[in-house]
Amino acid sequence: MGVTKTDYMRGMQCPKMLWLDRHKPEEKVIPPEVQELLDKGNEFGDRAMGMFGEYVEMTAYREDGRLDFSAMLQRTQEHLLDGTKVLCEAAFRYYGNYCAVDILRRTESGYEMYEVKNSDGVKDQFVRDIGFQLYILLRCHVKVEKCFVVYRGEGTEEFSVADVTPQAKAYSRTVNDNIWRLGKVKVQKEEVEMQTGEQCEQPYRCWYWDYCHAGEKK
Repeated sequence: MGVTKTDYMRGMQCPKMLWLDRHKPEEKVIPPEVQELLDKGNEFGDRAMGMFGEYVEMTAYREDGRLDFSAMLQRTQEHLLDGTKVLCEAAFRYYGNYCAVDILRRTESGYEMYEVKNSDGVKDQFVRDIGFQLYILLRCHVKVEKCFVVYRGEGTEEFSVADVTPQAKAYSRTVNDNIWRLGKVKVQKEEVEMQTGEQCEQPYRCWYWDYCHAGEKK
């Protein structure tokens, strides 16, 4: 597989992070409080699947418990042809580059994409996230009409929805300049050389912080 959505987002934060994911994942340290946030995000995403009523989830697993990407891609195409109204974790691949859309909702003339985030608002990285997905889907000849970010609602509303279509389209046009570069970074044999800096913290603190800062004076 080429570059996934996660690869792209992490590689754009720091190419060394992407390289370490592939070559030295044992150096990764996920703090308990971060893991708790990740778990809560997954729970929020699971609840959001039903926000439009009935849906069909594309997720499939192999016997060893890992995701079965081939089965997910095939299942997605079958449901697109069948006209399924709402697909969750719909999988798409373009020249080996891959993404799974949280919610893909069919309209009368195309589709709407929804990226679900357990957040109190819309952040720039969310737009970049859905912009990458838009890049893949458009090249898979899926007619995407609107892009939305779903985040935590206020009061009695569990979900808030923000239309980020213009921003997502603008960002998707920059993806091609980076995706092939990151694909090469991911598989290169030599470790990426990067000075520590702001990218270690923004937009998220890197899980390889200890590894990359090990030689620095305290």
